[in-house]
Formats: sequence, C-alpha cells, structure tokens
Amino acid sequence: MENFTPWTLFVDLGVISCLLLICKWMRVKLRLMQKFFIPPSLAAGFLGLAFGPGGMDVLPLSSQLGTYAGILIAFIFGSLAITSQRGEDAGASIGRMWAYSQAGLLLQWALGGLLGLLVLQYIWPEIGAGFGITMPSGFCGGHGTAAAVGEAFKNMGNDAIVTLAMTAATVGIVASVFIGLPLIKWATRKGHTSYITDYESLPVELRTGLLVPEEKRPRLGTDTCSSISIDSLTFNLTVVAAIALGGYGLSKLVGMWVPGLELPVFSCAFVVGVFLRKILDHTGAMQYTCPQTISHMSGMMTDFLVAFGIASIKLSVVVAYWQPLVILLIVGLVGTLLYVLLMGKLMQKECWFEKAIFTWGWFTGTMAMGIALLRVVDPDMRSRCLDSYALAYLFIAPVEIALVTFAPIVFTNGGGLWFASACLVAGLGVLAVAKCRGWMKK
Repeated sequence: MENFTPWTLFVDLGVISCLLLICKWMRVKLRLMQKFFIPPSLAAGFLGLAFGPGGMDVLPLSSQLGTYAGILIAFIFGSLAITSQRGEDAGASIGRMWAYSQAGLLLQWALGGLLGLLVLQYIWPEIGAGFGITMPSGFCGGHGTAAAVGEAFKNMGNDAIVTLAMTAATVGIVASVFIGLPLIKWATRKGHTSYITDYESLPVELRTGLLVPEEKRPRLGTDTCSSISIDSLTFNLTVVAAIALGGYGLSKLVGMWVPGLELPVFSCAFVVGVFLRKILDHTGAMQYTCPQTISHMSGMMTDFLVAFGIASIKLSVVVAYWQPLVILLIVGLVGTLLYVLLMGKLMQKECWFEKAIFTWGWFTGTMAMGIALLRVVDPDMRSRCLDSYALAYLFIAPVEIALVTFAPIVFTNGGGLWFASACLVAGLGVLAVAKCRGWMKK
C-alpha cells in the first residue's frame, strides 16, 4: 500500500502545476484548443490521466488525487457564501435548480432501470436484472457511486456489475467533455450563451486566455489588513478554510445524529458559510474580507480541482457485455442530452444554457466536469449556477443516497420494475410541482 506523506502532496501538487503550465502554453499556441475553448485545467487533467497511474504510469502521481478534488470542492462552495450577491429571486432560482436536477436524476434512473428490464434483459437474459442501473449509477455519480453500487451487487453475488458500472462512469466522463465542448460551440453560434459570443468575434484575450493590453488587467483584490499583523491574502484564506472545516464537521455531526446519513461536505460548507456571512454582516467584520480576492482563490482551487479530478480517473475498464452496454449508454446519453437542453430552456429563467451545460457535466460525468464546462461559458461565475446548486443539492442528496443504498437490494430481490417505475412517477411528480409553482416558462 502507498505510504502517503506531506511530501506526496508536495509532489502531486508540483506535477499537476507543471501540467497546468504546459497546457496554458498549449492554449496560447494551439488553434484547436482555442477553437473548442478547452481550459488548461481540462487538458492538464487528461495529461495526468494518460501519463499518471491510471494510464502509462510515467508521472509520479499518487493514488490520492481523487481525495484532493473532494477537499477542494468544500473550499469552493465555502467561498460562495462570501462572494455571492443574492437577488430577490434567489428562492425561486434555487427551486428551479432543485426541480430541474431532482427530476433529471430520478428520470435517468427510471430510464436505465426500465430499459434494462423491459428491453435488454429480454434480448440478453444473462445480463441480470441490475444491468440497466449501471448507466445512472455511473453517469450521475461518477466512479465513486459506480464503485458503491457495484460493491453492493458484488456482496450479493453479482460481480459483473462492478465492471459495468465503472465502464459507464468512464464513458460518461469522456462524453461529458467531447459532447459538452461541441455543444458549447453550437450554443455560442446560436446566441444561447450569456457571457461569451461566437468564437470568431471573441477578442484575442478570451481565445488565448492572456490579458495582453495592460488596461484590460483588473486588480486581483483590495488589501483589508495591514501586513504588519497578517497578510490580507492570508486572512481571506483563513476565512474560507474555517468555513470548509466547519462544513466537514457539520457533515460528520449529522452522520453521528442520523447513522447512515452523511451529507456532502461541500453542501454543509455552503450552509456554514451562509451562517458565518450573517455573523460578519451583523458585526460589521464583513468589510475586512475581500470578495474579489476570495473569488480569485475559488477560481484557483477550481482549476486544480478539475485537473486533479480528471487525473484520478481509473481506466481499468473491461467491457463484459459490450452489445447491451453500448445500447444502454447511447440511449442514456441521448435521453440525458434531450432532457438537459429542453427542460433547461423551459425551467431556467436566466442563463439557461450555463445551467444546462453544468447539469450535463454532472449528469454524465462528475460535478468537477460540470464545473469545468461551466467555466468555459461563464469564466467569472456570474450566472450564480453553483450558488443555487449548492443549496438545492441539500434536498437532492438524501434522494441520491436512498437510490444508491436501496437500488441494489431491490433489484437483487426482484423488485426492480417497481423501483424503476417509482423513480419515473417521482420524477414526473417533481416536474408537476415545478409547473404548479410557476417554475416553468409558458
């Protein structure tokens, strides 16, 4: 087993940093990367995946890369409460994001379950009842959920689901990029994006990512503390770190109070951040934080999150039943794409495409992929997509945990058709609630 030390973190951070520098140079020089708006963090992640332990094992990267991504997410969402400026429609925005994401999650599980039971199992009886749900467990949850669902089936005597779910997760995360980027290209041509226009009309600094004219270089932030006591950057970082730690503590505390229920750390960090923001506003200490500086720190952490997240993918994929798996994954991708675009335009009042492309990345790959795609179309995070998602996911998380927990048990014991049908009814019910609440456009 690998011996993890602080020097392991040092090497991992150094290697990923070098890859980011190389890919930044590639973004400046290569027309192809500019054409598809490929961020250096995305390219660095794939280089880490290709040459790291999941690929040719040339780079000295550790097996802890996925852990780094999970920690960085807590910092990113912890900073949102300090940097976000909420309008009067914030409640409705969260409601729309909840209904949009919750219904999509349930309908994806229903699609996979019903397709596997009613179609694929009749053609290939040997695939088993749980075959269909390998698609949603790999798509929405990524490799983590795929491993959890696969392990549960393995404990009940079905070893093949582990491989199938991991295959679905790998296909999903690749599709999230190679379908998502052309989708962004299409959206810019059609005028669906709010913050970037067609590629041909983009200024050179947006295509290359370099702010060449000095007058186009904004200030990084404002000093609010004298460096004789504590550096301003240090002070703002400690605020965000305290919020992230509070989110971790809250998540563990909830797990102690309700055994088996572990809320995501990043959602808990956002709640702690909102609470701390109210204290800072009430005491007047908010004036000593710099939202602009914290926003830049959040952007830095997002870059590393994307690179670490992609590089941590395990490509140990062996397709056991390639024919039904290909059908399942193609139908899943097409169904997810139609839902994300059609319902996104119908349900999201503002910045519908930015929220749709984030949801596409989440529904097919991981949340890190959703953030990566979102940063392409919304570099400054002005759509407030992550703000709404952070709170909405607090209500989505228990449902997702229940799906992952009970699906293997129900499908193994012959209740898969009932389970998938319940997901279908619940998903349509959420959309009906959204309609009644006025969260859908006429």
